[in-house]
Amino acid sequence: MNFLLAIFALTLPLHAWADFTGNVVGIADGDTITVLGADKMQHKIRLTGIDAPEKKQPFGNRSKQNLSDMVFNKTVTVETDKRDRYGRELGKVLAGNKDVNLEQVRAGMAWHYKAYERTQTATDRQAYTAAENLAKATKRGLWADSEPIPPWEWRHPK
Repeated sequence: MNFLLAIFALTLPLHAWADFTGNVVGIADGDTITVLGADKMQHKIRLTGIDAPEKKQPFGNRSKQNLSDMVFNKTVTVETDKRDRYGRELGKVLAGNKDVNLEQVRAGMAWHYKAYERTQTATDRQAYTAAENLAKATKRGLWADSEPIPPWEWRHPK
């Protein structure tokens, strides 16, 4: 099935991966939203540069709610140029002039996803790192937990 999704994603025209504006119609979790584009197509967007707690993890629901408070039923711009192996568009989401991905990190509702930081601009990489360091130092959000478990470890325990 994943193979078929990958083939489908590769056959999409390049313009399907261009930046676009739309209305947020769904929030799956703290790092995934659904945007209804001007083309009336629903786009599942995985926010790049961050990884939010899973729904069943501590702060999972709070992370989802924080993201919802920022973007649900609002117009956003999505900067995207690729898809993940699940067919989701990977993107930076802007609400007005606010980087929503960064705001999730700043609020302590997501980690800066360093495994993929090389796909970010140097400016974004620095901003996300600084935001995570400040959230951690001030024990904001998930950093209030004495030993928060990153979702990539929670999903694949050793």
